[in-house]
Formats: sequence, structure tokens, C-alpha cells
Amino acid sequence: MHTRTTAAGLALAGALLTGCSSNDTASSVSPKGTSSVAASAEKSDVLTAQQAVAALEKSIPELKLVQDYTEANDPNHLFGRPGGYTSKAAFSDSRVSSADVEGLDKDAIERGGSVEVFKTAEAAKARAKYIETIAKSMPGVTEYHYMAGGILVRVSNLLTPTQAKDYEAGAKSL
Repeated sequence: MHTRTTAAGLALAGALLTGCSSNDTASSVSPKGTSSVAASAEKSDVLTAQQAVAALEKSIPELKLVQDYTEANDPNHLFGRPGGYTSKAAFSDSRVSSADVEGLDKDAIERGGSVEVFKTAEAAKARAKYIETIAKSMPGVTEYHYMAGGILVRVSNLLTPTQAKDYEAGAKSL
């Protein structure tokens, strides 16, 4: 029963975060409200979300691409729109317990995370800031954020801080 309640809560929280967007600037969120942004200078040769996931997968073998989004299947309705991302991909991480994500969609952030690529670092920071604002009112909805220029790597809060550091290191190399 507890697993179903937890999964239902995560599903509700994930649904609320799915539609998150913003035009604010700066910041990030991680479990318990601590900052986990790995920011870097603006990059001139921006990767697509799919390329970023492939690059992360080289150093994080537990990661697996599960969804490559298009403007037709983007649940956030941000793909290609003003202030939105230019590409998005979801991934799973096998270190997340299947019991903790029972009943969630295969592309739920809680299963691993996602990569969202924006035209500018400011747009990526604005997205992270908006998600942080939502998470402050719903502590169970927190996630780790790591940034490299206009690339926002969103990572499940079901990973331990030590496991999430793999994504922080990976984001620094994007």
C-alpha cells in the first residue's frame, strides 16, 4: 500500500512539474532545497538533448535513453516555442528502485531524468528556477539540476546525492 501511495504521489508531482515553464532567471533545486547547479560558460556548439544523453551514457552506464521528444509528443508543450527548449530527451537510471516508480510513465523524471536544451543559458536557468519554485511548495517533487550553457540536466531525487554527482560530473563535460 505504501508503494502505491508513494507512486501516486510521485505521479501527481510529476504531472505538476511536466507543465513547468518560466521566463525568470537563475537558480536550481535539489533534494532538501540545496543548490546543485553545475553552471558553465555559454557553449557555441550546442548539443541536442539526444546527443547530450549519449554523452552522459558514456560515463554513466546505468543511464538509458527512453524517450526522444518532438513538438508532436512533448508533454510540456515547450518544444520549439518561444522561451521553450529546442530539444528534449528522457532517460532512466537502473539505480532507481522499480518499487519507487511503480505506476509512473516510462519517461517520468523520477525514473532517471531528462535533458532539455535551450537557445541560451538564461532560458535554461529560467526553467530551473521555475521548477524550483514549484518544488518549494511540494518538497516531495524536488530534483537535482545540472547545467552546461543552455543544457539543463534534470535528475531524479530518488538517486542518492552520491549517485547524482555522476550527472554533475557528466554535465561539466557537455
